[in-house]
Amino acid sequence: MKLFESLAQYRPQVLGVLRIMTALQFIEHGSQKLFNFPVSAEPHALTGLTTAAGILEFAGGILLALGLFTRPVAFLLAGEMAIAYFMAHFPRDFFPANNGGDAAILFCFVFLYLFFAGSGAFALDNRENARA
Repeated sequence: MKLFESLAQYRPQVLGVLRIMTALQFIEHGSQKLFNFPVSAEPHALTGLTTAAGILEFAGGILLALGLFTRPVAFLLAGEMAIAYFMAHFPRDFFPANNGGDAAILFCFVFLYLFFAGSGAFALDNRENARA
């Protein structure tokens, strides 16, 4: 269909928006672990594992939002989310809707997609391409 073919020209921009919006949501998870902001009804105890996850989520989210080192950061964060799912959510229940792991699964696969697709538009990763 002509309509869908014409939409294809916007792939880089939509990929960039997906990356930025996902990163902003991820930053929120990290800041909640590290700084209890936004304030949580059940604040996280800052154990070594929670602190490491918070740092990865906060710093990794910022890097993704900026589109800086997108592919390696996305790969690292996809792994973090897979580990988070199987360590924290899967033992509670088999079904993600029951174990609270649906966000971890979605983050994991969006990050995996970003690893393969790249940063899209609006990314600092594209600086070198602009100079050439």
